[in-house]
Amino acid sequence: MNREIVQNYIRKANPWWHEGKEFEMGVKYKERETYNEIMKFFSARQVIALTGLRRVGKTTIMVKIIKQALEKKTKKENIFYFSFDEFSEIRIMDLAEIYENIFGKIRKSDKYFMFFDEIQKVKNWSEQLKVVYDLYPNIKFVISGSESLFIRKKSRESLAGRIYEFKISPLSFAEFLEFKDVKVRNIFLQKEEIMSGFKQFLMINGFPEIVNSNAEEAKRYIKEGIIEKILYRDLVEVFDVKNPALIKSIFNVIYNEPGQIIEIQELSKELGVSRQTLSIYLEYLEESFLIKKLYNFSKNARKTERRLKRYYSSLINPLLIESNFSKVFEQFLVIQLDAEFFWRDVFKNEVDIVKTDILTAIEVKSGEIKMRDLESLKRFIEKFKPKKACVLSYDIEKEIEKIKIIPFYKYLLGKH
Repeated sequence: MNREIVQNYIRKANPWWHEGKEFEMGVKYKERETYNEIMKFFSARQVIALTGLRRVGKTTIMVKIIKQALEKKTKKENIFYFSFDEFSEIRIMDLAEIYENIFGKIRKSDKYFMFFDEIQKVKNWSEQLKVVYDLYPNIKFVISGSESLFIRKKSRESLAGRIYEFKISPLSFAEFLEFKDVKVRNIFLQKEEIMSGFKQFLMINGFPEIVNSNAEEAKRYIKEGIIEKILYRDLVEVFDVKNPALIKSIFNVIYNEPGQIIEIQELSKELGVSRQTLSIYLEYLEESFLIKKLYNFSKNARKTERRLKRYYSSLINPLLIESNFSKVFEQFLVIQLDAEFFWRDVFKNEVDIVKTDILTAIEVKSGEIKMRDLESLKRFIEKFKPKKACVLSYDIEKEIEKIKIIPFYKYLLGKH
C-alpha cells in the first residue's frame, strides 16, 4: 500500500473537510423510492449496506446522506468517505489509523459517519468490518457493494445482527418519468408522452446517468460500463472466476433469450462444462445482479426449490426490442415487479408472474388478447384461489370473464 497515494485520494474524496468550502453534490439529486426506506433505519446502530448493479446510484445515495448529515451540522471532519474500487489491498483498520492520523483519536463522546464504497473488493471485508464495528460503537457505517455482499455464508454469520441490507435497483418506470420531469397527472392526456418514455426506458435499462442519452450512447454505456466490467473485472476479482469467456457465454444464453427454462444437465453438455461449474457460474451471475432467477410456484416450499427455474437477464438486449418484443415486454414487467415466481404445471399451463406477499397471478400479453389466452390463468385461479389476478397488456383495457386486462403503464403508475 502506497500511503501517500491513498492519502491524496482521501483528500480529494472528502471535499467537505476543506475549511470554508460549502459541499455541493455535483449533480442535481432526484429522490429515489428506496432513500426514505433506508433513512427509517439510519438512526439504528447497525451497518447500512447498499447492494445492486454497477451504476444504479448507490454512491449518489451515500453522497445524499452525507449532504443531509452536513445540513444537520454534523462536524465535517467526522464524516469519512472511501471507495475501495482502486484500493482493494488496503485494510479497514489501516483506514481508521490514517483517519486518526489526520484528525486525532476517534472520541467516544462524538458521533462519526464512515462510508465505504465497493467494499466487496476487500478480501475478508466482513471480518475486518466486524472488528472495527465492535471497537467503535459511536461510528455509523454505510457500505456498498456491486455484488450481493452475502454470497458467502461466512460473511453473513460474522455480521449477524450488525447489518441491514438494501438492494438498490435501476430506476423503476415511475422513477424514470420523474427523472425526465414528467409529472403524471392525467394518463389520458399524457399517454403519448408516457409511451414515448417507455420506448426510451427499454434502451437505457433504468440507469440514472443515461436518462437523457440516445440509443447508441446507451448501448455503449451498458455494454462497456456495466456488462463487460462485471464479467471481465468484478467477477474475476471478487469470485476468482478462472474462465471469464465461459461466464460470458452463459450470460449471453440468457441475455439473447430471456425467460427460458434452463435445464442444467442439457446446458452443461451444450457448453462443454460440468454441471457444478455451470451451477456456480449461474450463481455468480445472479449474485452480481446480471441475471434474475424465477422459481416455479408451489404451496410446498420443497417442491418449489426442486422444480424448474426460469432465467431472465436483468438488462434488456436492445436487439430484441424489434425482433422479439413480446419477450422483451414480459422481461420488462418481470424486472419492474421484482418477480420471484412463475407457474407451470405438467400440462404446460403457464402464468408469467406470481407474487406471494399477497397471492397475485399476473399474465403478460403484448398483443391481441382472446378468450383462449386466459386458459392458463383461469387454471391457476381455480387451483390456488389468489387474492388478485389480472392480465397486463401493452395498450388494451377490458374485462373477460371477470378477469381485468390492464395497460401496463396504468398498473405500474398506480392508476388502474
